[in-house]
Amino acid sequence: MDHGTVNPSMKLPQQGISGLGQVYYNYSEDQLIEEALKREEGQLGKGGTFLVSTGKFTGRSPKDKHVVRSATTENTIWWDNNAAMEPAKFDQLYDDLIAHMGGKDYFVSDLYGGADPAHRIDVRFVTELAWHGLFIRHMMRRPDASEVEGFTPDWTVINCPSFEADPERHGCRTSTVITMNFDRKMILIAGTEYAGENKKSVFTLLNYLLPEKDIMPMHCSANHAQGNPVDSAVFFGLSGTGKTTLSADPNRVLIGDDEHGWSDRGIFNFEGGCYAKTIGLNPEAEPEIYATTQMPGTVIENMVFDPETLELDFEDDSLTANMRCAYPLHYISNASDNALGGHPKNIIMLTCDAFGVLPPIARLTPAQAMYHFLSGFTSKVAGTERGVTEPEPTFSTCFGAPFMPRRPEVYGNLLRQKIASHGATCWLVNTGWTGGAYGTGNRMPIKATRALLTSALNGTLVEGQFRKDANFGFDVPVTCEGVDDVLLTPRDTWADGAAYDAQAAKLVDMFADNFAQYVPFIDEDVKAAAIG
Repeated sequence: MDHGTVNPSMKLPQQGISGLGQVYYNYSEDQLIEEALKREEGQLGKGGTFLVSTGKFTGRSPKDKHVVRSATTENTIWWDNNAAMEPAKFDQLYDDLIAHMGGKDYFVSDLYGGADPAHRIDVRFVTELAWHGLFIRHMMRRPDASEVEGFTPDWTVINCPSFEADPERHGCRTSTVITMNFDRKMILIAGTEYAGENKKSVFTLLNYLLPEKDIMPMHCSANHAQGNPVDSAVFFGLSGTGKTTLSADPNRVLIGDDEHGWSDRGIFNFEGGCYAKTIGLNPEAEPEIYATTQMPGTVIENMVFDPETLELDFEDDSLTANMRCAYPLHYISNASDNALGGHPKNIIMLTCDAFGVLPPIARLTPAQAMYHFLSGFTSKVAGTERGVTEPEPTFSTCFGAPFMPRRPEVYGNLLRQKIASHGATCWLVNTGWTGGAYGTGNRMPIKATRALLTSALNGTLVEGQFRKDANFGFDVPVTCEGVDDVLLTPRDTWADGAAYDAQAAKLVDMFADNFAQYVPFIDEDVKAAAIG
């Protein structure tokens, strides 16, 4: 393993930074853990993992994200979804942040965003916390030793949790701030120790840059057939829909679990690692991910553990339900060596429909795919809140609204064009409820979902007979080997057909109400695809 260097009072002239204490430059994982332990940032866990708590912030702060408004961004940013910051306020924030950093030690990591050398960006991370350096070395792509020597960053991310912003002085919402400046090619993160802000800032950046190159950035997992990278598939889905679980197929090669691009050469992972949720993680159901929680250097974030045995508690969510582990992709045995794949033959859009209306799988036209992609539907089920008795619909456009700097139809049009150009078959897969809504029906059998996906990916499902769905107009298979035929007709799984019809009409109206915001920006065939 290559070891980094330490440079006292190092200057970073491209970033305009001077007067720092010691700067630890491209330290290895072992070195970063050693420094993190010296600074009491966390402790060693079983197998050489690093156990850490992120304090009061155990998740992202999407409302504290900003983009600097300038001539560069004025007409390209989706301002309804992205808070603006004035250039002068950013400059003040930067100056105050650099002054705060003076004399303190920092860790510099030079890394890539993107597995395809033709489309990657070179990013320099300057982090206050040693374990943030460890985290981002797992999550991003690492240059070879020869590439590090002459590394010149395209962008710089400066992360300083100990600095608290002043909303009035810096033009932000709270003392926490994540802001992106396209003119200075710089991202500033302050007031939060949550490591996920590092990786998602780069994802947001790529979501802005890549469409200009006709590349589709995607919040999705991806895999390909064994021995055949050309036969690839992508899985879009919001939290709780099965994106990670269903893409982690032992019979296929994992390209990545969260962020990918689709260029004229095929698909490529943006990242070099995985950031998996660990709540309820089961060694039988997900043995590969579970095994990483005892591997050297894996970051264990916000998990309760026994102080003597260091045994992790996968059920205790007293710190947060968003407990996670971060590890390099090569810790997964069936992971791709180069994180590349061909143009996807199949595109899977996962949804958890707690209304019990949607079929377990449906085939979409390119226009229908754009409609459901822009909708980004899933459901939050009723639970702990008193008085909540019905499922709560959630629409997160492009299956990742918090990371979309451009208007949604930019991504929707790109996806639609690529589906049409490369002949991809698109499927909507419901991992939610059948036989009734949440509280009455049952969760879709995982065996049925896997059987349908296998049939879709190997090409047999598309050759079968289909019927037209009366509510959404997409095609639904009539039969599939290994799946009870009744599951494929949701109305027949309900004891009361009229109750199903009423629930379906309600869901259709919800889709229509949500989609009204996109109607002025889309073509007529997509409007027609809304309700078949």
